[in-house]
Amino acid sequence: MKRTTIKISEELDTKLRHMAAQRNGTLSEVIREALELYANGGVPKRRFFSAGSGASGQSGSPGVASRIEEILAEEWSDPRHS
Repeated sequence: MKRTTIKISEELDTKLRHMAAQRNGTLSEVIREALELYANGGVPKRRFFSAGSGASGQSGSPGVASRIEEILAEEWSDPRHS
């Protein structure tokens, strides 16, 4: 995998870390899934989960996949995060 650096707001960072914790995954996994979903027009190619986490992708709570457009729109429309 290629490593990259992005700048995000404190609020988005908090949301993404919370989502990762709910899924017993990592922040990187949540961000990769969100970016892949966005790049594929809302259709994920594959899911990323921590090895041994037992996660099945069915946490019962809405994840970044269902809110990607909303999350990105919030970030891109806020001039403080340019």
